[in-house]
Amino acid sequence: MKQIKQSIFLIACFLLCLVVSAQAQELRKNISVHDPVMIKQGDNYYLFSTGFGISMWSSKDMENWKREKPVFDAPPQWAVEAVPGFKGHIWAPDICYYDGKYYIYYSVSAFGKNTSAIGVATTPTLDTADPNYKWTDHGKVIQSYPGKTNWNAIDPNLITDKKGNAYLAFGSFWNGLPIVKLTKDRTKIAESPDNLQIIASRKRNLSAPNPPSVDDNPKDAGGNAIEAPFIFKKGKYYYLFASIDYCCKGVNSTYKMIVGRSKDLKGPYLDKEGNRLDSAGGTIILAGDENWHGVGHNAVETFDGKDYLIFHGYDAKDEGKSKLRIEPLSWTKDGWPVVASLQ
Repeated sequence: MKQIKQSIFLIACFLLCLVVSAQAQELRKNISVHDPVMIKQGDNYYLFSTGFGISMWSSKDMENWKREKPVFDAPPQWAVEAVPGFKGHIWAPDICYYDGKYYIYYSVSAFGKNTSAIGVATTPTLDTADPNYKWTDHGKVIQSYPGKTNWNAIDPNLITDKKGNAYLAFGSFWNGLPIVKLTKDRTKIAESPDNLQIIASRKRNLSAPNPPSVDDNPKDAGGNAIEAPFIFKKGKYYYLFASIDYCCKGVNSTYKMIVGRSKDLKGPYLDKEGNRLDSAGGTIILAGDENWHGVGHNAVETFDGKDYLIFHGYDAKDEGKSKLRIEPLSWTKDGWPVVASLQ
């Protein structure tokens, strides 16, 4: 009997070691992502990025990441109907917490066209082991149409003004980056989409025709290479970050990040030299180098009193693959964000 107990104990230890080893193998560093955003719940960091069903990762330290199940098991039906050919590859999410729920805004699109829409889903918790964990989709927030809207409904970012009103900044190419007010429950737009304010563009004159496409960029998108707005409140200013030039080209990516600021959420946003971001302004905060090709599509978050710039870069040492980058963000005496360096 003693030998049987010892055998059972050894088998149990062996199985436990296998489980611990499997869990350790699940954790990855230098994960490959596009368009990352991050939030913290309890002791865990949660990362969301472009992917089938929206990619989701969790971490205890922002270095070792565990892949979680995607937000959606199947493509939302409304998105399949809105975007012909859509099969579930969801772009550029944004995550925030409001009134007891986590909100995730996400993009569905036909590449290179503004046949696009932004949707939103909510869950009471991000802890996948919690029995209350469940994403509820609330459908479409806003949609763009070829030949009708001179903007593209992708790359959403939610920001609230001083009165608590919620706005969605978004956009990619076409006329630039619009901003729209949301309803109180944050699931629909609260104003007409016909005359949305553009808060950033590379065009010096917003009424001018869209610049032509360059290189192999899709013709429909034009050459106004700006996208992915992210607005961050710091002190008395709202800071508008955006990405310019070209992502998604591996070693040929030229992505870089710009910034401007305003005391008013809706702008105008000015760069360090006083140029308006809605008229081709923007101070470059970070660009690629010999180690990283393009860098961009950033978020800015505060964790435990420290600010971080979260983005993806194309790794020159790994055939231009897109990797998660997290850099501490510091601020000059006159209130401008600074990233020390790319390592």
